Amino acid sequence: MSPKSRSTPSATSTAQKDDTPIDANIPDNYVSYTLKNTKPLPPVTWSNLLKEINWLSTAILIVPPLVGFIGSRYVKLRWETLVWSVLYYFLTGLGITAGYHRLWAHRAYNASLPLQYALALFGAGALQGSIKWWSRGHRAHHRYTDTDLDPYNAHKGFWYSHLGWMLIKPRRKPGVADVSDLSKNPVVKWQHKHYLSLILTMGFILPSVVAWLGWNDARGGFVYAGVLRLVFVHHSTFCVNSLAHWLGETPFDDKHTPRDHMITAFVTIGEGYHNFHHQFPMDYRNAIKWYQYDPTKWLIWTMSTFGLASHLKIFPDNEVRKGQLTMQLKRLRETQEKLSWPSDSNDLPVISWDSFQEQSLKRPLILISGFIHDVSSFIEEHPGGAHLLIKFIGKDATTAFFGGVYDHSNAAHNLLAMKRVGVLHGGHPHALDDKVIPPSQRLKIARYNELGSAYGSSTAYSESEEGFAEKN
Repeated sequence: MSPKSRSTPSATSTAQKDDTPIDANIPDNYVSYTLKNTKPLPPVTWSNLLKEINWLSTAILIVPPLVGFIGSRYVKLRWETLVWSVLYYFLTGLGITAGYHRLWAHRAYNASLPLQYALALFGAGALQGSIKWWSRGHRAHHRYTDTDLDPYNAHKGFWYSHLGWMLIKPRRKPGVADVSDLSKNPVVKWQHKHYLSLILTMGFILPSVVAWLGWNDARGGFVYAGVLRLVFVHHSTFCVNSLAHWLGETPFDDKHTPRDHMITAFVTIGEGYHNFHHQFPMDYRNAIKWYQYDPTKWLIWTMSTFGLASHLKIFPDNEVRKGQLTMQLKRLRETQEKLSWPSDSNDLPVISWDSFQEQSLKRPLILISGFIHDVSSFIEEHPGGAHLLIKFIGKDATTAFFGGVYDHSNAAHNLLAMKRVGVLHGGHPHALDDKVIPPSQRLKIARYNELGSAYGSSTAYSESEEGFAEKN
């Protein structure tokens, strides 16, 4: 066998090894296993603080605000530079949101090579690490949200998820997340290789040169479009980890901390509908309604119309609406459980006709749909007049109540059910008749373990009745 032929299997094995996802062989109980079998670094104290600070990240986060503030005291802000600074803020911010985030971290769409290079360049201008590094951390965040394997775990506090996780060395290594697909991407590899020169060029040189060539304001371009713009881009992105897990509602799922809010969307160039994003991370949209602010979505869609982007992923609307309905039902259930409901028919005493007649002489009892009602607290409140109730004391008012005299409202049906004090023996033959179920209970939200009954309501038969039915 020749040396060349002998080297082939080795090369093939190496290639296969490189192509194997890093998370291919993790245990099924990876999270609990890792938390149990790996020890975190000791807590940060005043005695070890200096050793535990991540000095590179700290410098990147502290130096620009100081330089920008000092520079703004000596360099006048021209309107041309202001416009350029805002424009460059959006360009570099979109490099993160449309590029790093939705394209590379979540593969929510495909981008042409020119668009990929543009996003990689502008993303580098945001000084947030290379595409590969950023995406690895973000994929871990989505996989291990709100756990100790989440690199910016929101449960550790607003400021930790906003800045703290970068200033202090992590107490625990983030959970494993595969980025083998990005390792094969030529644009990602190119940016990762030349990252240092790219951040200097895109972060500070380009904004200064544009202002210099455009309106002879190189210093203003550096201070405002370079340094201060960078500070705003940093905190805009950081708000996705902090503000988007703190402010707003959970219209799709409340299992984890991500939330939706318009303010966060404005602060983060459209990344503020974070509850939706964590439910449907592969969707190229963050905001699904036309009036919601999401310039990142608008950019991606616009690029697709020019043929620069394709295969825009949209989660099936049917499933999105299921998520919304689930939360709406949950909120309704919470409201439902705070309300008082009629006594279950199985808990009411069974009263004979003679006993009903006898007790009606002592208190105002009226029979409707087989249920005996005590109307003593409502006689004087009755909109039709007390006389209409008084004449039915000790009698069956079913026909009159259900439209014979007046077709009562839902509110009247619901209130009447609250006044049930007994069931007439032999007078309630049709247990599943709609008339015995007040309107408020016909659409009552039932848990899955309550669905064994026909209605999931207080009128459902009891377990003892079910057993009796089986015996007969």
